[in-house]
Amino acid sequence: MKVNDFKSEVFFEKHEFSAPYLLSLSDAESMNIGELLDYEPGAREFFFNTWLGYTEVPGSPELRAEISKLYKTIGTNQIIVHAGAEEPIFNFMRVMLEKGDHMVAMFPAYQSLYDVAAAVGCDITRWEIKPSQDGWMVDLDELEKAIKPNTKVICVNSPNNPTGYLFSEYEIHRIIEIAKKNDLYVFSDEVYHGLELDGVKRPLFADLYDKAVSLNVMSKAYGFAGLRIGWIATKDGYAYDKVTKAKHYTTVCNSAPSEFLATIALKHGEQIIEKNMKILRNNLVIADRFFAKYPKLFEYKRPKGGTIGFFRMNIEQSIDDFCVQLINEKGVLLLSACIFDTEEQYFRMGFGRKSFKECLGKFEEYIIEKKLV
Repeated sequence: MKVNDFKSEVFFEKHEFSAPYLLSLSDAESMNIGELLDYEPGAREFFFNTWLGYTEVPGSPELRAEISKLYKTIGTNQIIVHAGAEEPIFNFMRVMLEKGDHMVAMFPAYQSLYDVAAAVGCDITRWEIKPSQDGWMVDLDELEKAIKPNTKVICVNSPNNPTGYLFSEYEIHRIIEIAKKNDLYVFSDEVYHGLELDGVKRPLFADLYDKAVSLNVMSKAYGFAGLRIGWIATKDGYAYDKVTKAKHYTTVCNSAPSEFLATIALKHGEQIIEKNMKILRNNLVIADRFFAKYPKLFEYKRPKGGTIGFFRMNIEQSIDDFCVQLINEKGVLLLSACIFDTEEQYFRMGFGRKSFKECLGKFEEYIIEKKLV
């Protein structure tokens, strides 16, 4: 099994810890261990007494109990905790798909959501998110037409990375209807759940459909990427068993300190997410003003959920070359559309960090210096 280089990770490995102005990161603002422990009385003492031996393969019962509270119909024993989101994506695609299978994948999206299946030998149909007057849109009739006799999985991501597109509740139910009709699995990347900018709490796929697998992680909405804790939730016993056994060949079990800290974070999850939502909302107001100043240079499609957006830049130079020059000459990091396997003139911008205003200011300085406005 030969997997392509992960374009965004290759780019971030080169630039994320050296570029001074990170304008494309996809996670919310983080905090240090002490700040997190302060949310829970007595947590410091319990943390220092955490046993550093092996942990349970599916995750600690305490952590899974907290995770299960995010769902309406998912129990503790229907959750498998992993090292971040990448491990469960990789394991699910590897063990639930075979060479010659077909998968329909929402596009653009996080590369591993379609590239791992392609490496397995699957045929991939891209179900495209398309620009519209209201931002972005999907065509559910196109999804239905994409189903083939050998289709096994529909892979979706909402709120979407990189566009910030957000399913309506109608669209969620329609996707499930299509999956049920064809007896398909739905693998649903929900890592930005909780950051819906309209404030509407949409149902999660694993709650609605027995063959759905919902993915989430501590990295994005909560801002705890350093914990490396993610999970899948599913009622499907076959998928649960296959993915659990796949984990025996990857991490086996999770870090005990990370599981403890993730449990504390989830106990206070609503408070932490609301803190991050305030940052996100404030940054989007700043972004609104910025893009309104330059309507000829940019096409601004305001994200509806998550911490990122995908915007067209009207320049003659390729957006890939522009982003390389931007980081080399100004130290501002943006992700070009080529990172998302498209040649369109789009870039991804992130709104989740407190440093957003400063980073955007440096970007504005650059476009003025280059006489693009």
